[in-house]
Amino acid sequence: MGDWWERATATTPAPDQRVTVLLALLAVLCIAWAPVWRMTRHLVTVVHEGAHGVVALLVGRRLSGIRLHSDSSGLTVSRGRPAGAGMVLTLLAGYVGPSLLGLLVGVGVHTGHAIATLWLLLIALVLLLLQIRNLYGLWVVLVSGVVLFAVTRWLDPTAQTGVAQLIGSFLLLAGPWSLVDLQRSRRAGMARHSDPDQLGRITRVPGGAWWTLMLLLSIGCLVGGARLLLR
Repeated sequence: MGDWWERATATTPAPDQRVTVLLALLAVLCIAWAPVWRMTRHLVTVVHEGAHGVVALLVGRRLSGIRLHSDSSGLTVSRGRPAGAGMVLTLLAGYVGPSLLGLLVGVGVHTGHAIATLWLLLIALVLLLLQIRNLYGLWVVLVSGVVLFAVTRWLDPTAQTGVAQLIGSFLLLAGPWSLVDLQRSRRAGMARHSDPDQLGRITRVPGGAWWTLMLLLSIGCLVGGARLLLR
């Protein structure tokens, strides 16, 4: 137990700028290359729906469960007031969640706590697993958890730090990209029930304004995370 705790709390230096750039390029490849993106975007959905769930609990709503689908869509069901600040924050959290988590991972890498950050991500996946309500969602979260456990259990500290930085870079970049992808669907009339449009209906502020706010927040996280990782 002591040895495990010592490994989990060990501090490791952040990768140098050349490695950081290479990992960022690999993250870009995971997003820009369509065959890979079809798989990696499921990770974005996991964080997206998890963010809905966390914020729903924080604002006092009752979380009923989370579903993840094979087309990379998801659904988080919570009970409470259908409008109001709590519902607004819950809906706002989804598309901002990946960017914010990417920023937090960047902080962990920058401060030398990349390994502890990976363990916290693993714990978060275990807690999320308790809320999954469909078989495909269970499969996605279980596979993600097994891969992350293997990283924390068998890779050396330097490799673990690199994996943490890759995860952070991927989430920071995937946040704005997901919103750009969403806007394409909105313009094609294929996303009438998207988070921004739901926000538009309950607040009477146009869905496009909410989309813009989400994009600005995601870009802000990207800029902040890039500064941390490149410093």
